[in-house]
Amino acid sequence: MAPTASQSGAAGGGPAPVVDRPEQVRNVVLVGHSGAGKTTLVEAVLVAAGTIPRPGRVEDGSTVTDFDEAEARQQRTVSLALAPLEHDGVKVNLLDAPGYADFVGDLRAGLRAADAALFVVSAVDGLDASTSMLWEECAAVGMPRAVVVTKLDKERADFDESVAVCQRVFGDGVLPAYVPLLADDGKVAGLYALLSQRIADYSEGARAEHDAEPEHIEGTADARAALIEGIIAESEDETLMDRYLGGEDLDVKTLIEDLEKAVARGSFYPVLPVSALDGVGMVELLELMTQAFPSPLEHPLPAVTTPDGEPQPPLACSPEGPLVAEVVKTTTDPYVGRLSLVRVFSGTLRPDLPVHVSGHAASFFGETAGHADHDVDERIGALSSPLGKVQRTVQACIAGDICAVAKLTRAETGDTLSAKEHPLLVEPWTMPEPLLPVAIRARSRSDEDKLGVALGRLVAEDPTLRLVQDGETGQLVLWCMGEAHVDVVLSRLQGRYGVGVETEPLRVSLRETFSAPAKGHGRHVKQSGGHGQFAICDIEVEPLPTGAGFEFVDKVVGGAVPRQFIPSVEKGVRAQMEKGVSAGYPVVDVRVTLVDGKAHSVDSSDMAFQMAGGLALRDAAAGGSVTLLEPVDELVVMVSDEYVGAVMSDLSGRRGRVLGTEPAPGGRTLVRAEVPEPEITRYAIELRSLSHGSGTFTRSYARHEPMPSHLAAKVLTAAH
Repeated sequence: MAPTASQSGAAGGGPAPVVDRPEQVRNVVLVGHSGAGKTTLVEAVLVAAGTIPRPGRVEDGSTVTDFDEAEARQQRTVSLALAPLEHDGVKVNLLDAPGYADFVGDLRAGLRAADAALFVVSAVDGLDASTSMLWEECAAVGMPRAVVVTKLDKERADFDESVAVCQRVFGDGVLPAYVPLLADDGKVAGLYALLSQRIADYSEGARAEHDAEPEHIEGTADARAALIEGIIAESEDETLMDRYLGGEDLDVKTLIEDLEKAVARGSFYPVLPVSALDGVGMVELLELMTQAFPSPLEHPLPAVTTPDGEPQPPLACSPEGPLVAEVVKTTTDPYVGRLSLVRVFSGTLRPDLPVHVSGHAASFFGETAGHADHDVDERIGALSSPLGKVQRTVQACIAGDICAVAKLTRAETGDTLSAKEHPLLVEPWTMPEPLLPVAIRARSRSDEDKLGVALGRLVAEDPTLRLVQDGETGQLVLWCMGEAHVDVVLSRLQGRYGVGVETEPLRVSLRETFSAPAKGHGRHVKQSGGHGQFAICDIEVEPLPTGAGFEFVDKVVGGAVPRQFIPSVEKGVRAQMEKGVSAGYPVVDVRVTLVDGKAHSVDSSDMAFQMAGGLALRDAAAGGSVTLLEPVDELVVMVSDEYVGAVMSDLSGRRGRVLGTEPAPGGRTLVRAEVPEPEITRYAIELRSLSHGSGTFTRSYARHEPMPSHLAAKVLTAAH
């Protein structure tokens, strides 16, 4: 059996809970919007379990869930944090996931590592759109869920309304198992268990249990009946409903057992009121997690293949099975170096074990995944069970458990760890595309020397961060999830790696083309003693349809340009097209015809005619027939029905063309539109504000189109 808190010495952040069987483990991720009270709840549960002496602190005084300086400064959880505890012989790995929408990558990593989800809902603030979408994600994979209603001691807190909102948004099966009992001062004095009809009294500080008073029983009769009917509807015992309708007083123990089974199956979602600051409901929450949530043995495991894609037999959650583990989070700690938070699906991890690391995000999701495929062999470093910044050493991590692994220098978030002699691969979880581009540059030469290494490490840690060196604009662009994500990335560059960076305006990859036929004369003649340089050519330029590319036509007669130099003219024209002829952007969709020229028997050369060809194209552009083309993206926006009008109006204001709308499940609408790329560089932020967090979008390049003349004039003026 696992040691109890008192046996393990955990009551000051001491040795980590030890387990040797998967059925002793519960992996629970806390989900909820920023400010719902997840971190406070984690601390209260840790205190109740005897893991830490007081909220927020472990034995050495460090914080429990603060894993990063940037997070501490911003006073919000931006990283997935692990908080293991032990209760009644069961180890519970609490994963505190970020509630802010910008850090959905860490939240989805928590969903992958967990076997059950605890949705934390504020009795004051209710639900946001992102929490609703995450409930749907959990439903799609059948993940067991429960709801905790927090902040009941705050003004305007309303438990009944919170339950009603959850039922309206989350659907059937969401029913309170307890109701809060309020004291005269508005604080939560205890909980009333609807099934057992017992009161957990917290009014004197320590928890005490006693029978309910008649007024409690009468006042909650309807809620109790709804709960019992909900449990019966999910029960595997088909006789229960007939017995209940026949007036039989069903055994409470049977009802509780059926409730726990329904929760573990993911078909029933109990609601638990708590007051974390006063510790009210923490014992009930511990019982819910250890008794109703499933062990890793009961939760489906991901499919595995070889790194070459050959399907393998289904995994079993067995410590004796083949090693398959997944890196769910990568961080760099200033004291212990690189740490990988790892969920073990099969087998057992041990220190100093050689493993194979497979990362194949690009194979599954394409090059846009931002992580090149890699297969390397490494050796496991020390294993630990982190509690805040304290790393508590463990000797093994069995199937179903979660631990931190030190010094996996090549492993990235989402990678699979397996036996060196039998490499395996788990398909990584899907990540949303980062859609907010930010151009950065090093603040100084010394910063420039360190920037590449620092960015490489951040990208390895964060699969929602993309790094692009734009070959056309020359800018270094970070693609992030939102402004808060940008702030954290830049703060980590400075605070963790000592690299100063500055942001700069994002330059869009424009194109140039000719809007009308033009003629150009290129003359490159130089005499400098000995062999000189002589080349003259005349060209005609015609615009071609969009997407037609480049054509070069030779119409020289009489050998005015010797045959061996005609390819040189084309090469010079192509080189000038890459450089641009007006604002420094590539020229596209033109036909260039070489019509005449002159050569010298001694001084003409390949290079001379290349230069003349480029000069001729620039001369043709001097006539003012050049047009700037801007990229146009196709946007697919998913938004709640109530915001469709505002979104469509906003897209029109961005010079966009709405192509159509389609109804989508869950009271949402899909809007398709084409919008010029310069108008949507900050759309990730603006859509979130416009739709109150309910909107998401994807973008894909469609084509280049002529830029309005007044905007093109500004670009041309800036270029000169």
